[in-house]
Amino acid sequence: MPPPRRAILGSAARWHDLQAAPTETPDWLSDDPGIELACLHDAIDPRLLRAAARRATELGIGADQVLIQWGVIDEAAYLRRLSAHTGLGIESFAAIDRGAAPLADHQILHAAVSGIVPLRRDGRLIWALAPRQKAARALCQLAADQPEIRQHARLASADSLQRFLMQQGGGALADAAAQGLRHRHPELSAAPRAAAAALWLQRARRGGGVLALSVLPPLLASDAWGLILALWFLGFVALRLIGSLWPRRWFARRTRRPDDELPVYSVVAALYREAALVAPLLRAIHALDYPREKLDVILVIEPDDRETRAAIARLGPLPHLRTLIAPARPPQTKPKALNYALPFVRGSFVAVFDAEDRPAPDQLRAALDAFSRGGARVGCTQARLCIDNLSNSWLSRMFAAEYAGHFDVFLPGMADLGLPLPLGGSSNHFRTAVLREVGGWDPYNVTEDADLGFRLARFGYRSTTFDSTTYEEAPIAFKAWLRQRSRWMKGWIQTWCVHMRRPWRLWREAGPGGFFALNMLVGGSVLTALAHPMLLYGVASDLISALQGSPSWLASDAATLHGLTIAAGYGSTVAIGLLGLARRGRLDRGWILALTPLYWLCLSIAAWRALGQFVWNPYHWEKTDHGLAERPGSAPVPRWVERWRQMEGHDPTRRTRPSDFVQ
Repeated sequence: MPPPRRAILGSAARWHDLQAAPTETPDWLSDDPGIELACLHDAIDPRLLRAAARRATELGIGADQVLIQWGVIDEAAYLRRLSAHTGLGIESFAAIDRGAAPLADHQILHAAVSGIVPLRRDGRLIWALAPRQKAARALCQLAADQPEIRQHARLASADSLQRFLMQQGGGALADAAAQGLRHRHPELSAAPRAAAAALWLQRARRGGGVLALSVLPPLLASDAWGLILALWFLGFVALRLIGSLWPRRWFARRTRRPDDELPVYSVVAALYREAALVAPLLRAIHALDYPREKLDVILVIEPDDRETRAAIARLGPLPHLRTLIAPARPPQTKPKALNYALPFVRGSFVAVFDAEDRPAPDQLRAALDAFSRGGARVGCTQARLCIDNLSNSWLSRMFAAEYAGHFDVFLPGMADLGLPLPLGGSSNHFRTAVLREVGGWDPYNVTEDADLGFRLARFGYRSTTFDSTTYEEAPIAFKAWLRQRSRWMKGWIQTWCVHMRRPWRLWREAGPGGFFALNMLVGGSVLTALAHPMLLYGVASDLISALQGSPSWLASDAATLHGLTIAAGYGSTVAIGLLGLARRGRLDRGWILALTPLYWLCLSIAAWRALGQFVWNPYHWEKTDHGLAERPGSAPVPRWVERWRQMEGHDPTRRTRPSDFVQ
């Protein structure tokens, strides 16, 4: 017996929307809603069936997916109806052990991607399928044309299939998340090269490196070494200035792409102790101007984070949202959690957001335009990141100026120069196939974003930027800022060490520009922060000694060189920050850049702290707490949205309801 009507209807509120629509009662067969809905004609109002069919035609998907995504019917209830209609059985995966699933461990990962898994039932091979896109329509047609398919195929819900794969392939999935890159490309992973004894040897070598850096003051007094360090410092400054001043290529906004041409787009966020930000994050994702039926949202949480899990559960079932629990094996890092989600990503493209992010509504469509402009060799495109709590403290103001210069000025110039980008940790948009090809994220690198930008370049892919903004929260207190910045510095050290293991191989794979960018930008960021206080001390000491008429530990020429080096560093930071603030319309906040020397000293503290952690605790992830700042109630609406509203009367931030497409 088919399930009762009440079991099929997913939401009383949405059903009320339908009831409030204009009344008309023609026979449902007069406007065929699609064969995948034939099993529902006696359970759901014909108007809604036809509306779902029209919406499915607009999107290029099955009408069943429209009803499921809008909560009119849950997937399990639909599959029961489909089973009764087609004669295909339902696979519950009950009492199936590992031997009944004839897949090698590595094939479990592919089954998670395809939604199809082979099983042995009663001595014969069958296929369990979780219908996606237009699969239900195809199954209806196959069952009618080839009745024997009922002996070989069974229906499965996406949730039950996912649970089965996580249960049967948990070890393979966890190993791929934590060790996949290390196994596939060991030279490109920051993972420890061997166990126990070798780890201590590795620490001893790193300790030797720190000891070598401790002799920077006498090196600075040496003309040769002082010149080398100054040139490295100035190379870092020059690259930042060239990237920031490089003429920008501006692209006209493309004609709005029809919804049926849009691919499925996945959005992944790895959360840890972020219970208070779950609802705001999902509100921001729901505000994206993208069909909900083609949006695949995955939240990954840690096994010991019960608060965040409870916060997600309190929101109730959301058809387009899936929650994964990252495996409880080291390292406990964001990239490992993202890797765990990667086999379950259904979209052709995938975006990564953080808990505090508020992406602009246009972001997914703008990212697709960037991919189309760049061609198949563009593996990643980076949105702008912007701080929206810039009035909370002097640190958040400096952070806002720093981000404005980096994401609005410098990175676009780097992209136009064709150089690898040290990606930001959020609002990265990837071609899913490319991301899987290069090995995903490095779970042992605590700035997995910067590392991935250079690894993409080594595989022959480019990274670009595009004009859409994600609003973020900056740390307010110095302690929180120091923990975050130390982690970033430690990750940059890891990134530099990994990619400089074989310098000639890096030169060959990433090209001279990539080689230079890694050393000047990633290595230079850390080295300048480490050397800055000693340069400053040397110049100040020379100045004081000159005033007192006593000899200085630095030769006057060296003191002059280092003084000019510091001035160039300060000046470039101020100039790039002012350019970024001007592009953001925040030039009135530029006075904060007068504190650049103090901010650089803070960066030096973070760099030396990071260096110590790199020796003794390289894989520890120092989490940044969010939700502590005073932020605007919602992300500022881009000007193009306002213009669009005026021209077309369309508001892409408004959420559609079922009654919107019932006529």
